[in-house]
Amino acid sequence: MQRREFITLVSTAAAAWPLGARAQQRAMPVIGFLNAASPDGYARMVAAFRQGLKEAGYVEGQNVAIEFRWAEGHSERLPDMAADLVRRQVSVIAATTVPAALVAKAATATIPIVFEMGGDPVRLGLVSSLNRPGGNVTGITQRNVEVAQKRLELLHELVPTAGVMALLVDPADPTLTESVTRELQTAAHSLGLDLQALDVSTERDLDVAFAKLIQLRAGGLVITGGAFFLSRIEQFAAWTLQHSVPAIGNWREFAVAGGLLSYGADVTDAYRLAGGYTGRVLHGDKPADLPVQQISKVELIINLKTAKALGISVPLALSGRADQLIE
Repeated sequence: MQRREFITLVSTAAAAWPLGARAQQRAMPVIGFLNAASPDGYARMVAAFRQGLKEAGYVEGQNVAIEFRWAEGHSERLPDMAADLVRRQVSVIAATTVPAALVAKAATATIPIVFEMGGDPVRLGLVSSLNRPGGNVTGITQRNVEVAQKRLELLHELVPTAGVMALLVDPADPTLTESVTRELQTAAHSLGLDLQALDVSTERDLDVAFAKLIQLRAGGLVITGGAFFLSRIEQFAAWTLQHSVPAIGNWREFAVAGGLLSYGADVTDAYRLAGGYTGRVLHGDKPADLPVQQISKVELIINLKTAKALGISVPLALSGRADQLIE
């Protein structure tokens, strides 16, 4: 082979290699990850999602890409973000949180959607039924709305002399807020309690909420689900401990961080399952054929150190029902 022919061959191969690499990169499936909150506080959930993907055979950067879209607590941004993911023709949208799931469903009827949330997907109109979702949507639900009444009952059991309870809700998440508030008002009425809802959607609202708690003479606090609270679990636990407020949250991390008690599903496990379902969709499974998975196991975690600091005696019967006691 002559020198000129050799140089031409090498040059042609070198020019073709990046084109082939780019073509391979374009062929890599892309997941659009849509969430109403900010990435702060979501590291363990995203890690669990990636773990679920890995269990399904997908590793970010190797054979799948993830486009993250965080609304930073501004749910009004979600429609534009969802529209952008649709324009980019992502392979699947992982819609985590109720607002993200509703917006994603409104944005596309063709791109598969896998949700992770705490609401009832049938009542919200996301799927036709749990066993047969139909359409392009399926996912994981923690069903936290359904156990909201139990949280109020547990808190009442710990502070039975309190006649007024407060409920922290996020007005930026109206669908979940309305469902939880309605359920808890029903439970409060049956327990003879006065339940007052307090809006918290920004950091500044916390001081206002605490002042309102004092004004109401509330004896306990129920913290609802939702993206705003989930991304600030440790902060809310510290806040309730600092202000000596007996409080119950949805997630075990709340009690571990110093909150009085928590009652709910393991949110990290829900994200892992959502990652697994997303992987199955990438493999070719249709959402319509994937039943909605429900996190049926709920855990009761009681922080005995916090109870002692608050001067609360935990009944033996209640501590005996706990899945974990933090001492």
